[in-house]
Amino acid sequence: MTSLKQRTVGAIKWNLVDKISAQLLYGVTGIILARLISKEDFGLVGAVLVFQAFASMFVDSGFASALIQRKAPSERDYSTIFWFNMMMAVGLFIVLWFCAPLIARWNQNDLRLIPLARVMFLTFILNAAGIVQTNRMVKMLNVRPVALANLLGQIMGAAVGLWLAFTRCDAWALVWQQVAMAGFRTLLLWLFIRWRPLMFFSVAVLRSFFSVGSGVMVQSFLNTVFQNIIPFFVGHKVGMVPLGIYSQADKWSKMASASLSQVITSSFLPALSEVQDQPERLANMTRTIHRKVSLLLFPTFILAIVLATPCFHLLFGTKWDAAIPLFRILMGRGIFVVLCGLYCNFMLAVGRSRLLVVSEVVRDVVALVALIVTLPFLGRTDGLILLVWGQFAATFVTFVVTLYMTAPTIHRTPLSLLSDLIKIRK
Repeated sequence: MTSLKQRTVGAIKWNLVDKISAQLLYGVTGIILARLISKEDFGLVGAVLVFQAFASMFVDSGFASALIQRKAPSERDYSTIFWFNMMMAVGLFIVLWFCAPLIARWNQNDLRLIPLARVMFLTFILNAAGIVQTNRMVKMLNVRPVALANLLGQIMGAAVGLWLAFTRCDAWALVWQQVAMAGFRTLLLWLFIRWRPLMFFSVAVLRSFFSVGSGVMVQSFLNTVFQNIIPFFVGHKVGMVPLGIYSQADKWSKMASASLSQVITSSFLPALSEVQDQPERLANMTRTIHRKVSLLLFPTFILAIVLATPCFHLLFGTKWDAAIPLFRILMGRGIFVVLCGLYCNFMLAVGRSRLLVVSEVVRDVVALVALIVTLPFLGRTDGLILLVWGQFAATFVTFVVTLYMTAPTIHRTPLSLLSDLIKIRK
């Protein structure tokens, strides 16, 4: 039988193949689209993505992550979570279909948002149909079919988006790219993975996931608030062009931070959950993971900050120069975002999901204070930069608090976790 270490290494390998290939394709596609499509059109899609992020979080509701944390989920467990996700997705799609005019009204009554939002929200249903299949493979540390489905789905989505960009050059190219990617990815997951849900749903089974799932859901909700608080107010206060500029800076900064966080979750959470009741082994494993992540994290992000201007000019010319200072700040914040995500996975692996909520509450409270202080300056030339700096500060405070909460749950001290960031080569 393949050892846990071998399966973890295999999962890391395929996660890296998935993320690196996907990000290369995402990057090339994004460069072409950024040259063809206007800042205002990017702003329109950015306004829709704020609401999509919240709804997508409710579709999963944390129960799929709880499947990974559970040591031996049954077929009835998987099926119950699958049907719950589908019911949530359909219900949210119907609600948001009728709420599309309210979204337009919030964003300076821009009526173009109504049809864009209604089509974009199809991704809830499409993505929901593949969540359990993905998490089932992640739980088994068999990431290969998921990686292939992600990559091929993104290729198809990119093809649709680029074709529309060359023929229409407007926001619809970005919307249909997302819908096509979600649809093809889920179709491929169903073709590659033989698992099919039973015609079974149990409230009792759903309730058994509640202690972990509810904590993950609340943490995800608060994290979504934090990640989308800036675009939510930018579109409302100053319009689509500034929102488009922020969306580009945010997108390119997240290429690194989101991908690394996803690799960490997919690769390490299943392995850590298997040793959650072995304190010494858990402590040693977290030490190794922490140092390896830091070794990759700091040089990569610092280099991106230093080379931001020449890279933007090489890729986009001067069209997106206004996004460069925002990108630098967001990349700096991304360092602490990745570390906080890693610590949250440590806590989730041992079933301490309530602490995730505490961490997110701290971050959102600090973020809210920063927002209150900086929002009045949004109309100024440097107002958006001040707003982003405020969220950087909130993330750093969260990093410190989360580090101190995580240490005792994995049988370590805060000082030893900090030392990992220094002794990354050992």
